[in-house]
Amino acid sequence: MEIFDNLALGFSVALSFQNIFYCFLGVLLGTLIGVLPGLGPVPTIAMLLPITFGLPPVAALIMLAGIYYGAQYGGSTTAILINLPGESSSVVTAIDGYQMAKQGRAGTALATAAIGSFIAGSVATFLLAVFAPPLADLALKFGPPEYFALMVLGLIASVALASGSVVKALAMVVLGILLGLSGQDVYTGTPRFTFDIVELADGIEFVALAMGVFGLGEIVRNLEDEHTRTVMVQKVKGLLLSKEDIKKIAGPILRGTFLGSFLGILPGGGAILSSFASYSIEKKISREPQKFGKGAIEGVAGPESANNAGAQTSFIPMLTLGIPSNPVMALMIGALIIQGIVPGPNVVNEQPNLFWGIVASMWIGNFMLVVLNLPMIGIWVRLLTVPYHILFPLIVGFCCIGVYSVNNNSIDVFTMALFGLIGYALVKLDCEPAPLLLGFIIGPMLEEYLRRAMLISRGDPMVFFTRPISATMLALAALALIVVLLPSVRKKREEAFQE
Repeated sequence: MEIFDNLALGFSVALSFQNIFYCFLGVLLGTLIGVLPGLGPVPTIAMLLPITFGLPPVAALIMLAGIYYGAQYGGSTTAILINLPGESSSVVTAIDGYQMAKQGRAGTALATAAIGSFIAGSVATFLLAVFAPPLADLALKFGPPEYFALMVLGLIASVALASGSVVKALAMVVLGILLGLSGQDVYTGTPRFTFDIVELADGIEFVALAMGVFGLGEIVRNLEDEHTRTVMVQKVKGLLLSKEDIKKIAGPILRGTFLGSFLGILPGGGAILSSFASYSIEKKISREPQKFGKGAIEGVAGPESANNAGAQTSFIPMLTLGIPSNPVMALMIGALIIQGIVPGPNVVNEQPNLFWGIVASMWIGNFMLVVLNLPMIGIWVRLLTVPYHILFPLIVGFCCIGVYSVNNNSIDVFTMALFGLIGYALVKLDCEPAPLLLGFIIGPMLEEYLRRAMLISRGDPMVFFTRPISATMLALAALALIVVLLPSVRKKREEAFQE
């Protein structure tokens, strides 16, 4: 019965006029940036972080969460209509969704994506409500050695599940940790990695780094290779599914939902890995696998359900453990810190209005997204014709104003520009920047728990191996790293990501 009382509290918070407005604003922006190729939830949330300073914590987190799962909906629209995924997790949807559009079934594909997303989002939110509080209670029993081991496991898992070279991903994590350690020492106050620059005494500004690497870096990359957008259909018809279609999508939606719900919790997994895994499973168990890639409705239903479920269950480790499972969750932790809230298991118990308000807002937001995506499809189709070279000056201007408004310090604007160039260089070197952001967020916490554990044990490193939970997690991290570096596994992994 306690969960129903908590959900009642959540809905009382989420249904206030202010929070409904910010939920609607979040899912609307999420759909918009999902529809527009070249943007995505990471740069958008990074650009909007400064706005959250003036908002109450609940409203700010509800809006940012709406942007994230709203982008999963919007990304499917461009994937289906112009074979250009608006969001990275919609890559798989484009395979069969675009073929359905070419066959005159764009409405059916869009309706399938919306229904699958709504069901998956609702189920995943229920799982968040059920499993997050017990996990938070368990985490309260963790000491510094367990938290250190958990963060090591999270970083290694994000490397193992990231696309591209494992060595490059590890290098990005280390670089992120080093950047996160700049500033004053936590215990002694001694400056480090500041290069005698006074402005770096408090460390590198998180918003400047995030907006530079993911905002400006992404803009430069898109300008280099702006796609020609040919909208497949100008008017979408046939949004109602037949009984035969409903029978075909029921199984993939359920399988995609539960697969995505599980994979979304894993660091580095989330929506992208979920959608790829769902597509592979549906193709293998299908009686007609030859139809996949030629307009199979199951190839839309499964991945769309999986990526939305993965997007929403990725909030579980972020809200209960303070561990981000992907770059968006790292930005959400940044938003919590900006609001003066310490991420971790205490959020559930000490900030029940925040936690349960976000959970309840997800159900409301998922309902809003169904209303936004299907009846307003004509508006989204028109937006696809807007050239990117018109959008990017507005985005750059918004980035500069936003990052300056954080501390009213011009050095932050130059820092953002520098990290914009670094972000572009990383993309050109095939280095995925996501592990860098995770390392930047987790690095200071990793150091703090390491030093706490060493102080408690009076300098004995065996404290990490004599405690069962921390020893198990460190063993799992070592095993994951060894397995992913094996030549046979590495080759298959590279082939899978390339496919």
